[in-house]
Amino acid sequence: MHRFLLTPRWWGINVFVALAIPVCLFMGSWQLGRFEDRVGSHREATAQRPADLTAAPLDSLLPVTTETSGRLASTAGEYGRQLLVPERQLDGREGFYVLTLLRTDSGRTLPVVRGWLPGPADAAKAPTPPTGRVEVSGALQSSENSGTKGVHSQGGLPEGQLGVIGSATLVNLVPDPLYDAWLTVQTPVDGMTPVPAKAPNNTGLDLKAFQNLGYTGEWFVFVAFVIFMWFRLYRREVETLRDAEAGLLPATPDATTGPDAGADATADAGAAPDAATGSDADAPDPATATARPGR
Repeated sequence: MHRFLLTPRWWGINVFVALAIPVCLFMGSWQLGRFEDRVGSHREATAQRPADLTAAPLDSLLPVTTETSGRLASTAGEYGRQLLVPERQLDGREGFYVLTLLRTDSGRTLPVVRGWLPGPADAAKAPTPPTGRVEVSGALQSSENSGTKGVHSQGGLPEGQLGVIGSATLVNLVPDPLYDAWLTVQTPVDGMTPVPAKAPNNTGLDLKAFQNLGYTGEWFVFVAFVIFMWFRLYRREVETLRDAEAGLLPATPDATTGPDAGADATADAGAAPDAATGSDADAPDPATATARPGR
């Protein structure tokens, strides 16, 4: 009964199932691993760092990676132009960052967020940066982009304000080469609140992390669906063979014995007398012929 499994059609079905199941399992496991990596990076980014952790030279921590993001970095130079970064929340309150461009001793410019202030962005509220050469240390952060959570990416900001902290948005404002990173000072400065370090891009419990978790479930559902469809096709094939062996399948109508054959035969039989004797309208009436007098 199960010889149908060796037919070319079922060979194709079996090969497809044998390949689809491991592929779906692999993709589901990979997406689950991505989710676990994001959870682990989120825990590392939000973990309390030792208070006596010394700052490392800025250039030794570049480029910014998941391992170096949030690390304390130090550099020196002179503060220059100051910008405000509006619509930034801290502890559930709306405010703005005070960002000052630091021209380092290497000749490259580094954005430094010196702190956060509540309320709408107002240049009059922002403390002026120190003059002369300064040494700065802060948490190293990777450049933001338009997809970073919490940034103002619509544009249309007034002069002196910046929506996204990154070299791509500052390249037209700064004549010097830019670092593809920025620092956030972790000690209180001029009454401003320090901005805590954020998790690296594409890490943490953000929307992408839960998308990975959703994709994991989808791939495992695909495995169950493939198995279900194979079993359904197999059961239908077996039931069809059993019905055929028991004679339960309807016979195919024959052209000579079908229901239309009887009707055609009756019609032919009714038309036969007319063909042999002619039409009744042409035959003489016997009664009329007898009663007619002769001449």
